[in-house]
Amino acid sequence: MTSAVWQPTSACGPQCRPAGDHAVRAGTAVLRVTALIGVLISALVLVPLLRRTAARTVSRGILAALGVKLVWRGPAPRPGSLLVANHVSWLDVVALLAVTPVRLVAKHDVRAWPAVGALAALTGSIFVDRTRPKRLPATVAEVAAALRTGRSVAVFPEGTTFCGAERGRFRPAVFQAAVDAGAPIVPISIRYASPAAAFVGDDTLWSSVRRVAGLRGLTVTLVGSPALRPEPGADRRALARAAQASAGLRSAKFDLAA
Repeated sequence: MTSAVWQPTSACGPQCRPAGDHAVRAGTAVLRVTALIGVLISALVLVPLLRRTAARTVSRGILAALGVKLVWRGPAPRPGSLLVANHVSWLDVVALLAVTPVRLVAKHDVRAWPAVGALAALTGSIFVDRTRPKRLPATVAEVAAALRTGRSVAVFPEGTTFCGAERGRFRPAVFQAAVDAGAPIVPISIRYASPAAAFVGDDTLWSSVRRVAGLRGLTVTLVGSPALRPEPGADRRALARAAQASAGLRSAKFDLAA
């Protein structure tokens, strides 16, 4: 496995965020950021005590503080499912945690993010070091072990963020965990009402937070598709293609037996 395959890149950048979004007043944006800081400080106390139940409350608090409306459409994922979604923003993580209890698969850089990294670790995130491709089988095994215990795991198989209009392909490695664990796969499409939510290019977490806090009427919509149920020995590449098509992220249809 080459580093280029293990570390996918996106051509999306600032050019994907056209001007013209409706903005709130500067004072409102400042209040939102202040409220966000308050939620994160509270979370550092609540999450170690309440763990799974706190993660959902804190995530909803983050979205409310930033003025982001959350919409879920589709059947509720059953516990022990592998949730696979397209990746647009760091807000994707918050939105998923606000919808259902999950362990997240995140890049190891997230662990160093202020407050967010600590919260991710406390909620049981599985961190992936893309600079060490030989660790991939161990990561897949860890995901499979979590699924066998009845915990749902969420992953972004594109491997990096895209603006929404542009998308990467679902990479197949993590789908092997669902095959090994006999777990259902739930494809999820994540959509934002504004491309300004995209966390792409040379964006920093702080600049993205400030931009999101300044948006008026931002909505994130998560659309869950019916679960795919892999047979023993199913091909992970075919599952990746089928999941991406099922979520409506590509127009082509793929045969599970391909």
